[in-house]
Amino acid sequence: MPVDNLVPTDLALRLVQDRADIDISGPEFNFVRSIRVFDVRYARQHESGRDGDCNRSATVVLGTYGTQGDFAWQRSSVTALPSAHEGLERWGEHCPGIYHRSVFVDWRDYEGNYGFEQVNY
Repeated sequence: MPVDNLVPTDLALRLVQDRADIDISGPEFNFVRSIRVFDVRYARQHESGRDGDCNRSATVVLGTYGTQGDFAWQRSSVTALPSAHEGLERWGEHCPGIYHRSVFVDWRDYEGNYGFEQVNY
């Protein structure tokens, strides 16, 4: 019997996209669950008005992987960004002008070593 007849291609692809196609619930796969994706869609801080009021606004979301590799987004904040993130170090100070957008991914490998990548856009 051809493999194509066992599971419709579109269903198999959807299953693989929604979660891992093998059991990754064991501790040996903790490195997958350690991956975090921070999407700083924007973070803006600037003075406005005669009184020099400081306006701050930001949209930050955090993506994480679940027990079986299922990925989900949730709301986050500038203050939740790891210290390795660059570009918002002066956030919350008097009111230096800041406009920042980035994607920051961090993880712990299978030996527990920390790693990260940041892309500003």
